[in-house]
Amino acid sequence: MITVDATAAASPAEQLDALTLGRRIRDRRTARGLTLGELARAIDRAPSQVSAIENGKREPRLSMLRTIALALGTTVDELLRSDAPNERVALEIAVERAQRGPVFAALGLDPFRVAKTMNDQTLQTILALHNEIDRLHRERAATPEEARRANGELRAEMRARDNFYPELEQKAAELLEAVGHTGGPVSHQLVADMASHLGYSLHYVGDLPHSTRSVTDKHHGRIYLPTQLSPSRDSRSPILQALASHLLGHEEPANYGDFLRQRIETNYLTAAILLPEQAAVRFLSEAKNLRRISMEDLRDAFAVSYETAAHRFTNLATARLDIPVHFTKVHESGTIIKAYENDRVRFPSDALGAIEGTTMCRNWTARTVFDVEDRYSPWYQYTDTPSGTFWCTSRIEKAKEGEYSVSVGVPFEHVKWFRGRETPHRAVSRCPDPACCQAPSGLAEKWADASWPAARTPTSLLAALPTGTFPGVDQTEVFQFLEAHSPRSTTG
Repeated sequence: MITVDATAAASPAEQLDALTLGRRIRDRRTARGLTLGELARAIDRAPSQVSAIENGKREPRLSMLRTIALALGTTVDELLRSDAPNERVALEIAVERAQRGPVFAALGLDPFRVAKTMNDQTLQTILALHNEIDRLHRERAATPEEARRANGELRAEMRARDNFYPELEQKAAELLEAVGHTGGPVSHQLVADMASHLGYSLHYVGDLPHSTRSVTDKHHGRIYLPTQLSPSRDSRSPILQALASHLLGHEEPANYGDFLRQRIETNYLTAAILLPEQAAVRFLSEAKNLRRISMEDLRDAFAVSYETAAHRFTNLATARLDIPVHFTKVHESGTIIKAYENDRVRFPSDALGAIEGTTMCRNWTARTVFDVEDRYSPWYQYTDTPSGTFWCTSRIEKAKEGEYSVSVGVPFEHVKWFRGRETPHRAVSRCPDPACCQAPSGLAEKWADASWPAARTPTSLLAALPTGTFPGVDQTEVFQFLEAHSPRSTTG
């Protein structure tokens, strides 16, 4: 799972175009001796609208741009040139872009107006400081930088598509139809039939490489699986994940972005097979009509894990039920492992915009669920935040790395469709205000210099990003395994 601020209006390139256009208009206006008000009257617009255009906060339509060009005695082509009119304006644009970037946001700095009285040296100093902070952040994250960038790009794409991929839904439907699935939970036998249909046989072994969930021998049409599965894992999932890579025609990933995209597609297709779109939408639509949507009911109806049900709900909630949604998987340490949103919720992020690996606010449902007495029943809570009130349902799942909370939430106006909306539990989060999760000042002063905690964060978040074609997999071990289990050729 992956998520980029939903309020971000444009990419850096688009911001640059708007800023440059606005500055060219301002430069032309001042060169002709016109005030803001005079230009506004000439084009029959309010001065505030012209100001927004000149500041790069609003992009005029082509018809308005023609009117502006006429009023300024120039051409549209001249206004749309990509270069700044002079070095001073280029410097102002660079500072404006810096203010709109993640470094200023992470430092909690309010944007300021670049006044004419600010000399070039002041602006150059501000820009140099910004660039150095940005460089230090990138250097500190040099090893996982590619992963962060790829993750951010995929999260933005998922949000733009409401985490719904029709082409993967179609693949799942075709495979289910091919093996004669007519309804109900997808059984393990039906999954085995899918493997056979695609030309693969299943082989359970006790010596599967420790770094893998399954190993596929494409040459001999074999899928190797462990004889013992973790109690927290669905025995069908590793088979379907192996088949998904075949169905989607995945090749060896050329970079981490390829690897991450393949993993997301594989997990999506697996969930789409276990919770078929048509049946799942029918089930959820009925629950919505009755105002009792529940992740537990979805889990039980399709015999899947709670996390799989929650993931699948994010695929269908907006595209099929018109419900914006967010999802988190948070380790007991408070570290965000996975996150997705398209409902304006604001997750914590670092200076580069990364969400995974940051710490969830202590007042959010994903954290408070660890403190309730009955930790294995659904926990419902409203949370008032600077970006609105959100309702969440959360429960705890166990894994070898410890306990995790899996949470699904919606804005207040959509809670009417869910079971658990009557909960009295409510909290207030002021994050990203640093004071929100800080200890009381007296407590902090007493213990700040007398404490030395040992982190319990999952080790995977502390290690450097694994390298190789399949990150985290010991390729030599895999090759030795396949050689040992390969059917011996009778022809030599």
